[in-house]
Amino acid sequence: MYERLKDMPLFRGMSEADIERALRRLDAHERKYKKGEAVLHAGAATRYMGVVLEGSVTVESNDIWGDRMILARIGRGEAFAETYALLADTPLLVDVTANEDASILFLKVGNADIIGHDAAFAANLLSLLANRNLHLSARSFHTAPKTIRERVLSYLNTAALEAGSREFDIPFDRQQLADYLNVERTALSKELGRMRREGYFEVRKNHFALPDSGE
Repeated sequence: MYERLKDMPLFRGMSEADIERALRRLDAHERKYKKGEAVLHAGAATRYMGVVLEGSVTVESNDIWGDRMILARIGRGEAFAETYALLADTPLLVDVTANEDASILFLKVGNADIIGHDAAFAANLLSLLANRNLHLSARSFHTAPKTIRERVLSYLNTAALEAGSREFDIPFDRQQLADYLNVERTALSKELGRMRREGYFEVRKNHFALPDSGE
């Protein structure tokens, strides 16, 4: 397990002994999920956070009318539900669903005394929480504009900055991107087509290439 975890953000700077000790204290256990299978349900409470060992999951808001809004895609090495696990008795307001076949490591962090025994783990967890807030703030920027074009430009600008390149892959297919930007898929596809023809970018599936500033 150490070889699978040592380079993941949550375990950064921890020795093999540190990680093994933390896993024991946090009642670590691994579960596998098929694509589309529910990992966590809205309305339920959890004392366990999840770390994606393989595959990916999506954090979604699904309302009673059947509308879905994707809040985040969580890939290998990333974590989810850490805030809910720390609060322990607070019902989840989101669903977590396997985006593909996935393997998840669950850690029982709903106990401050346990975290207090592992300073490095606690520091890494705090860093994860800070990064989660940044990503949620970024999504609010992307969905604030009124037009689809403005939302797309906001999202692609952030994606390029995070990639450090004008050419990058995004983690969403068209439906997921529409759900993330809170727009209708058909309208999004039409707008992406118009923007491509107007020279805003080249796109193939989830791969985007933005022109240089001088072009």
